[in-house]
Amino acid sequence: MITTLGDALLDVIVRLDEPLAAGADALATTQTAAGGQAANVAAWAVALGAEARCVAKRGDDLAGKLVTAELEARGVELAGPAQGRSGIVVSLVGADGERTMASDRGAAPELSPDELDPEWFACDCLHISGYALLSTPIDDAALRAAELARARGARLSVDLSAWTRIREYGPVRFRKQLEKLAPDVIFANEAEWEIVGAAYGLAPTAVVKRGARGVLVLGDERVELPAGDVEVVDATGAGDALAAGFLLGGPELAVEAARRCVGKLGAMP
Repeated sequence: MITTLGDALLDVIVRLDEPLAAGADALATTQTAAGGQAANVAAWAVALGAEARCVAKRGDDLAGKLVTAELEARGVELAGPAQGRSGIVVSLVGADGERTMASDRGAAPELSPDELDPEWFACDCLHISGYALLSTPIDDAALRAAELARARGARLSVDLSAWTRIREYGPVRFRKQLEKLAPDVIFANEAEWEIVGAAYGLAPTAVVKRGARGVLVLGDERVELPAGDVEVVDATGAGDALAAGFLLGGPELAVEAARRCVGKLGAMP
């Protein structure tokens, strides 16, 4: 069982057929789906054969109901309060598959420690979204969740999330949050890896996501795996698929899951 903690949001994905121009109308293909880093990792874990639970605060509005229905249909156990306004993320995807995101996290950062049920953290691994460390009270909820999971013998992983948000929050301050969690595994792209100084030690195992150049795993051994040839339709969620694959089966499954993700539109399996 993998438990994730962070965001369960509504994704609005816009794949542009032509560049945007101010004041003009651009042709595009659009899609809506459940999303959010924690939700994505949980959904990919289920798709790869595991049981998964996502702990997140979402709204009790229409967007929240849509997200809940989709995750449950995908076999994800969704836990946490439904109250307030759901978060929505708009992902603009260019012709090269690269995406730019406009994020509104809604009620997600309002998850507090007293809203957690200890039974949610009876798991083999707790995966925490780095976004959960950037706001209060969800940062305290993340620390409490780590305590509960560790008491059950679970290992802990953290994805560092967006380097731009870490820069705004303060890299030193963010690193201190990570040190409190003391994760067993961290996931980071190269910009995130650099901004928090992860090379100086944050976890026994580090997984550095290098996009088209594949993945670098640093731990007892150094492992490099190429991404291989794949047509990139949409890079949204590739890192989340990679994280689920790594936690379940190591570097090979991580790369396979990421390849599956970028070959289609949207972050979900």
